[in-house]
Amino acid sequence: MYCRTMTAFPPLTHFALTVSELNRSVAWYERLFGAAPLIVADETTYRFAVWLEPMFALHQHHAQSDGSAFNELHVGLDHIAFGCDSRDQLEDWIVRLDELGVSHGAIVDAFYGSGLAFRDPDNIQLEFFLSAK
Repeated sequence: MYCRTMTAFPPLTHFALTVSELNRSVAWYERLFGAAPLIVADETTYRFAVWLEPMFALHQHHAQSDGSAFNELHVGLDHIAFGCDSRDQLEDWIVRLDELGVSHGAIVDAFYGSGLAFRDPDNIQLEFFLSAK
């Protein structure tokens, strides 16, 4: 039996979230990212929008969903975290989220890092995160 040795674990290349209303979500993420998506287009089974920085995509599938809001307690995605380089940067996001009118929690500190949680229009949990050094 042949067994290859694995190289380093590959990096993540992108995230694609399913949203209920693409136009509403594109407008919200444009404000959050401070940039319009590179492309908004249609595929056979879904419409999508893509940003390159960060590599992030939104999908609205043509098939109807049951209309349920996102819930991280269900099997699947819990949340997506965007990395911060410093505590100051993490704290700056509080100000920016307030300017955007986006509800958020307080910064939560743990032994592994500090996070600032908030949610998108479909209730998908997002976070700005500073890893412990």
